[in-house]
Amino acid sequence: MEETTKRAALVTGSSRGIGRAVAERLAADGFDVCVNCSSEAGLPAAQELADALAAAHGVRAMALAANVADPAAATALVEGAFEAFGRLDVLVNNAGITRDGLLARMKDEDFDAVIDVNLKGTFNCCRAAAQRMMKQRYGRIVNVSSVVGVAGNAGQANYAASKAGVIGLTKAIAKELAGRNITANAVAPGFIETDMTDALSEKQRAAITERIASKRLGAPEDVAALVAFLAREEAGYVTGQVVCVDGGMSL
Repeated sequence: MEETTKRAALVTGSSRGIGRAVAERLAADGFDVCVNCSSEAGLPAAQELADALAAAHGVRAMALAANVADPAAATALVEGAFEAFGRLDVLVNNAGITRDGLLARMKDEDFDAVIDVNLKGTFNCCRAAAQRMMKQRYGRIVNVSSVVGVAGNAGQANYAASKAGVIGLTKAIAKELAGRNITANAVAPGFIETDMTDALSEKQRAAITERIASKRLGAPEDVAALVAFLAREEAGYVTGQVVCVDGGMSL
């Protein structure tokens, strides 16, 4: 695909946090962007972001609500983006939830919910998007994992399992799709300033910062910059990789 061709991207879970920053960066880079939220309740905010992206960057932008844990909804989301833009070049699987708790006390429904959204939801969207991308013989898939999926974390057995699963899924589909000029990579953010970290106490924040070589929490834009590179034509020889965006915390 030539760089002059209008490109289109779908970013799941993109009405706030890392997903929002990714959508903003891709729009700034000239991509038409589909913003996604999990339910109809979040659609006004998602549409507001889409309208802002279109006005600021002269791209086409739209908002669609879909719970990616539902295979039918995930497929409809991918198809909706494809029909609106006429192609789908980039899929960023960012949608995710947490239901933290110690192993001995973790409820089945909390384990299942995290796996369903974080891992099964990523699979659902990858499967639907791959069918379109294979016909195009071009695509970029970027899955948002976590350093917790690389190193584990006490009190997050469900989240760590889901994000480790995303890494395995990414590597498998990278091997399957490489022959069709489709790459699949994972980014693994560390502690990023989002709604999830806003709940940290000052003591917790200080302890975490001490573990990070850069001595600061990351910004959503730090993750978006890496995703933007992996979404480009120039990244065509990078596939099946897991890149930590954690300020050196995992060193």
